[in-house]
Amino acid sequence: MSAPQRRDALHAAYLLHHRPYRDTSRILDVFTRDHGRLTLFARGVRSGKSPLASVLQPFQPLWISWTGRGEAGALTRAEAMPQAPLPPAAVMSGYYLNELLIRLTTRHDPLPTLFDAYDAALHEMRAAPAPNRALRGFEKRLLDILGYGIELTRESRSGQPIDPAGYYHFSASLGCVAIDAPEASGGSQAVLGASLIALAEEAELDERGLEDARRVLRVALEPLLEGRELATRSVARAVTMRRRQGATDPQAAKQQES
Repeated sequence: MSAPQRRDALHAAYLLHHRPYRDTSRILDVFTRDHGRLTLFARGVRSGKSPLASVLQPFQPLWISWTGRGEAGALTRAEAMPQAPLPPAAVMSGYYLNELLIRLTTRHDPLPTLFDAYDAALHEMRAAPAPNRALRGFEKRLLDILGYGIELTRESRSGQPIDPAGYYHFSASLGCVAIDAPEASGGSQAVLGASLIALAEEAELDERGLEDARRVLRVALEPLLEGRELATRSVARAVTMRRRQGATDPQAAKQQES
């Protein structure tokens, strides 16, 4: 006996990724508040007559409904909630968040608090001149919500509280390990204790704190990614290299302008 067909009313969602399917359709990865991450078929949306082509855009809050059996359903309705677009400087960061969700969540696993954290991060990126604070906050909440939260308030070997003036090395296996100040002052992997405390409390991070938090959270995420590099990191690195080459090579810069 076949599984009963599922019909869902409108639910809050974001489009994470889409790819072409046949001549006029798309396969969508969507993140919904009530049902988690889903794969849906959007039939006919690549045709010029489809009203959904302009609605199904990344970072755009949506109301969607679908019907279907099994793992993938068919999108039946989508409405956009009016929202300002992400600033150009934050678009790559938005795709980075999307890629983390695709890589680290499983389908049909409702994670409403993670949906709210993602929604809040996008709102913050729309309002902030730079996306770094929103990224670090989302990465930390992602780890916490998925059950991989990291201990940032105590030194792993002694169990002593983190010293705001001390220096630490963070590893995914050991946690925060105290290191001597002379080593810390010349070591690129040294993390200031005050940065760890601010990250744990989700307090405002200064420039040093943001850089420390970036390195700590990247190390914490690596085991979950199982050694596979994120595509958004590769693209961002390539863009940075091209910009540096343009800055140091006048002829290359002239070619880029043309």
